[in-house]
Amino acid sequence: MEEMDKLQSIPDLESALCSVLGVDLPEPKRGVLLELYVQTVLFCREHSFKKEQTSALLSIIKSIHEANIETPLLNIEQCLKYCKELLLCHSVRRPPFSINIFCSTEANCILEYIHNNYMRHYKLYKYIFTPQVKLDLTLTYSGMKEHGPAATDDSSVPDVENVMEKEAEAGPNKDGSSGTQETSITVREEATLGSRSELKTLIEREVREQMMHVSEQLDQRMKEMSLRPQLDPSQPTNKAKK
Repeated sequence: MEEMDKLQSIPDLESALCSVLGVDLPEPKRGVLLELYVQTVLFCREHSFKKEQTSALLSIIKSIHEANIETPLLNIEQCLKYCKELLLCHSVRRPPFSINIFCSTEANCILEYIHNNYMRHYKLYKYIFTPQVKLDLTLTYSGMKEHGPAATDDSSVPDVENVMEKEAEAGPNKDGSSGTQETSITVREEATLGSRSELKTLIEREVREQMMHVSEQLDQRMKEMSLRPQLDPSQPTNKAKK
C-alpha cells in the first residue's frame, strides 16, 4: 500500500492493483474489475483514508464482488447482508471477532459509496462476470400416446408404393376390384397425413402456450425485483454505534 500511495497515474494504479489483487481475466472483464478497484482507491484518497483503511475497503469490495458472481442467480439480498456484516466487523472493537478500523461516520460513507457505485450496477456486474443460463423446455402431454420418429415406420401403416406396384403387376381383376383397392389405399393415406397434421398443429399450439406462460412468469419476476425497496444506509450506522 505504501508504493500504491505514491502512484498517481491511472495505468500505474491499474498495474499495481492487478498485481496485488491477482486480477487475471480476459477483456472486458479485466477492464471492468480494475475500474472498480481504481475508483475505490480514488474514493479512499478523497476521504483521506489511512493505508489500512484503504486495504480493508479494497478487500470488502473484492469479497462482495466475489459473492455476487459466484452464482448466475439473483442474490442481491445476500450481498447486501454480507456487505453490512463486513462493515460491522471493521467498525466495532470486539477482538478477536472485529476491529474498529472505521468510525461510524466513515462506515456510513462507505456504505453509501458501495450502494451508489456497485449495488446500483449489480445486474451489470452479474451479466458480465457470470455465464449465461439457457432454458430448455421439455413438454409432456398427459393422456396422449407418444409420437416419435418411429411412428412413421409403424407396420400398421401400409407402404403405399409397394402396394401400388403389386397391384400394377397383378393387373386389373375381372370384377374391377383393382380400382376399389386403389381407392381404399388413397383414403388410408389421406387419413394418415391428416392425423399427423392435426398432431403437429396441436403440439405447436401447446408449445406457444407454454412459452407465453413462462415469458409472463419471467416478466412478473423482473417487475417484483424492480419494486423491491432500496438499501437503507441508516441501518449499518445504528449497528456501528452499538
